Amino acid sequence: MLRTTLADKIDAITTYPDREYTSLRKCIAAYCGTDHENVIVGNGSTELISLFIQIEHPKKAMIIGPTYSEYEREISLGGGTTLYYPLREKDDFRLDVNDFISHLNENIDLLVICNPNNPTSSCITSADMRHILDACKEYDIYVMVDETYVEFAENMEEIDSVPLTNYYNNIVILRGTSKFFAAPGLRLGYAITGNRDLIKAINTRKNPWTINSLAVVAGETMFSDTAYIKETKDLITKERARMYQAFCESPDYKVYKPSGNFMLVRILRNDLTSQELFDRAIREKMMIRDCSTFPFLDNKYIRFCIMNPEDNDRLLHCLLNNE
Repeated sequence: MLRTTLADKIDAITTYPDREYTSLRKCIAAYCGTDHENVIVGNGSTELISLFIQIEHPKKAMIIGPTYSEYEREISLGGGTTLYYPLREKDDFRLDVNDFISHLNENIDLLVICNPNNPTSSCITSADMRHILDACKEYDIYVMVDETYVEFAENMEEIDSVPLTNYYNNIVILRGTSKFFAAPGLRLGYAITGNRDLIKAINTRKNPWTINSLAVVAGETMFSDTAYIKETKDLITKERARMYQAFCESPDYKVYKPSGNFMLVRILRNDLTSQELFDRAIREKMMIRDCSTFPFLDNKYIRFCIMNPEDNDRLLHCLLNNE
C-alpha cells in the first residue's frame, strides 16, 4: 500500500510541504488519540530529542539504564551531566518504582525513560508512570519518555503514556516510524506533550521543512493503514511468545519477559560469551546484539529482534545449537 501510494504521489516533491504539517499532525493525533495541537513532528525522533534537550538545558539528568546511549550524548553536548539508575538483574530488569522514586531529588532537572526499554524489553505501566510523574512534579523534574517500541507491546493500552499528557505538563513523549513501520529512511518522528509553552519553544527553534513532502505522504498513509498495523501486532505477539517459550526451555539461557519487538537473553554457560554468539550468528548471515557495551551489562548478554517465523526458526537453530 505504501509503495503504491508513494509512486502515485511522486509529484509531491515538486512543492514545499505545509510548513505547519497540519494534515500529518492530525493523522498522528488520530492514531495516538490526542489533539493535533499537542503533536510536533521532526526529522526522526533524534531531532526532537536534541531540540528538547537544547531548550530544557538540563544541568543534571537521570537516565534509567541500561539503555540507548544517544540520550547521554545529547545531554553531554548540552553541557549537562548524567546519573544512571540501574535496573537490576535480580528484578528481571523491571523497575522498582518505590525505590526509584526515593532516589529523585531537587538537584535533578530531567528524567529520561525508554518505555519499553532498549535493550531489556521491560516496561513501566502507565499507572506506575503516574507515580513517577507525581514525584517528578514535586521536584520540578521534566520527564522525557521514548516510546519508540510501545506499539509492539501486547498490552499497549497499559503502557501508553499519551493519555497522561492531558493531566501532566512535565512530560514529553517521543515516537517514530523507524521500528514499528519499518521505515528508518523516512526520518519521520514525532513528539506529544500537553505543555504548549514547550511546543512553542520547539517550533521557534526548529528549522522549517525538516520533513520532506514524500515523508509527509508516507506518514499520512502509514498511520491510517489499519491492516498493516493489525498484521504487524499479531505477528510480533505470536512470534514473541514462541521465541520466549523456546528460550525458557533452554538450560543454556535465562530470558527476560519482553514487551518490545526484541528480547534480552543472559548466557548461563560458562564456556560461551556474547561475542562468540555474535560471531556464530554472523556466520549464519544473521545479526544479534552483543550487549557487553551497555552500562550494567557484560559479555553474558545478547539481544535480538523478533522477525518472521522462518528467520526466527533460523535464529533458534543458531543460538540453541550446542556447539
